[in-house]
Amino acid sequence: MTELSRRTLIATGLAAGALPAVPAQAGAAPANTPKPFGATPSPRQWRWHGREQYAFVHFSINTFTDKEWGFGDESPKLFNPSDFDADQIVAAVKAGGLEGLILTAKHHDGFCLWPTLLTEHCIRNSPYKDGKGDIVREMADACKRAKLPFGLYLSPWDRNHAEYGRPAYVTYYRAQLTELCTRYGDLFEVWFDGANGGDGYYGGAREARKIDAPRYYDWPSIVALVHKLQPNACTFDPLGADIRWVGNEDGVAGDPCWPTMPNEPYDQKNGNAGVRGGAIWWPAETDVSIRPGWFYHSDEDSKVKSPERLIRLYDESVGRGTNLNLNVPPDRRGRIPDQDFKILKSYGDAIRATFAKDLAKGAVAHASTSRPGFAAARVLDGNRETYWTTPDQAATPTLTLDLKPGTRFDVIRLREYLPLGVRVTRFAVDAEINGSWQTLAEHECISAQRVIRLPAPIAPRRVRLRILEAPACPAISEFALFASVAPVPVSAIVSTDPTVLDVTKWRVVDASAPNAERLLDNEAGTIWVQSSPKPGAPAHVTVDLGGSTDLAGFSLTPSRQVMTGAAPPRGYVAETSADGTNWEPAASGEFSNIAYALSTQRINFARARAARYLRLTFAETAVPAGRLAIAGIGGFLPTR
Repeated sequence: MTELSRRTLIATGLAAGALPAVPAQAGAAPANTPKPFGATPSPRQWRWHGREQYAFVHFSINTFTDKEWGFGDESPKLFNPSDFDADQIVAAVKAGGLEGLILTAKHHDGFCLWPTLLTEHCIRNSPYKDGKGDIVREMADACKRAKLPFGLYLSPWDRNHAEYGRPAYVTYYRAQLTELCTRYGDLFEVWFDGANGGDGYYGGAREARKIDAPRYYDWPSIVALVHKLQPNACTFDPLGADIRWVGNEDGVAGDPCWPTMPNEPYDQKNGNAGVRGGAIWWPAETDVSIRPGWFYHSDEDSKVKSPERLIRLYDESVGRGTNLNLNVPPDRRGRIPDQDFKILKSYGDAIRATFAKDLAKGAVAHASTSRPGFAAARVLDGNRETYWTTPDQAATPTLTLDLKPGTRFDVIRLREYLPLGVRVTRFAVDAEINGSWQTLAEHECISAQRVIRLPAPIAPRRVRLRILEAPACPAISEFALFASVAPVPVSAIVSTDPTVLDVTKWRVVDASAPNAERLLDNEAGTIWVQSSPKPGAPAHVTVDLGGSTDLAGFSLTPSRQVMTGAAPPRGYVAETSADGTNWEPAASGEFSNIAYALSTQRINFARARAARYLRLTFAETAVPAGRLAIAGIGGFLPTR
């Protein structure tokens, strides 16, 4: 039986369970305030929009098994970080400019990072601090010391629990939530994963269990429980929750990305871009890992996203009005790896420096029309609670900034006042250069914010915002200008693990399709794609390892991108050769759960072997698809 993932089962909720939108404004509004348009955020959602970016911290038993999805039969004795340091993790998050931290208190394997008495599959039975440790407490306290908001992830799926799929497990899950929501202080977000049901240990049953997630969990009641215990915590994901999934794990929101959706179960085709004029306020959170996987693996040390790539992700998520949830996994020490810390700091420093000074301050703002009491100058005051607006009948006005002479910028940021709804459908930004107006950008949707990055700095005399289409008069809270600061480069490394081979020294000598060199570039975003294998015509790739190597196994990373009609391979045949002519079988079999977990597969040979060449053959895709897609391959030496 197949297992369902975030990618395939986010439609978890009942239409009747959607939370009503609550206007964010408190108290009596001025008589001439525009009426809200359409769905609006609740006060909790409005606060969430101001957070912009925060950290995901995946740390659990998987960190010690080199898996992404544990089966649930792992011994708690495996969990034993050698130098856990919650303050170091928090310091790395703050260095990256991230405004919160969400910890995986329990992943799909069911292992709990807090000393709960509800299950034996928890940190009480680990060697960490002789069973007296509490990772959730240590992280909560470190966040409190650093004044960093804290949140928790609790997987609804539990591959360890004997009652999963039966009513008793839902009672257990509610009790877990209650513990987490009452023991660790204020939470800013509670995260429910969409992966639910499939193969598992289930108390020794070792079987597949399938559920109807909306009916099984009764999501509206679980969301209500969280909001009762943690009124300020936004809930992630099912219909009725405060936040929706963006529809991929690439860190890229749709352009546009509307914060409104239909009042119906989640549909992935709508999740990435939202729906203009949707009935409910259900904004997108854009999640992505700084590494190819969600948990730490030493063979991904060379594949940490660069500071430059993180800045592009910022523009493609925060810059499109969503919040960025950036995963930063601790290693087996229980610390953020040095390479990741350096990259986070470089990224954070660049973002901080870029947005430190609004170059529009000191400009003179004037508009084609303004509503009394809502002058154009309000877009320059740096206050998200104030805004410029116009009379009701003036839905397509123009707002112009006369700049100080010599003002140079290459980043523009616009914001709407969301408690009045998303009012702007389409807009343009122009600059007056050498006496003539030039259009710099034209987009749909401003929403929480729209960041426009120009290809080069300009120094115009004036800039203007033109509202091209809007169903109601606009409410613009910010029109800001900045000069971008490039991040300090961080040199790439191979790995902190000496057994991991440097694939950049490998060379493709034969392949069944072009561009197979993408398998060796240490970039998870570049994918080797070809038509699906057919009987008698498998896909294959042969690589020269660059010299005789004591090869102990290979790894394969599937594409984590949402690729319509493409899938990773189901299984493999691995062969090695000393001369490229005479081949010996090394291993064969199926990749475990590759189609849904989309995690790197690490295959150990029965014995290490001297090899100069490695050949991998793939006979079919893991699920029916027209194309085969693989992001990368690797290899490793025997453990000394």
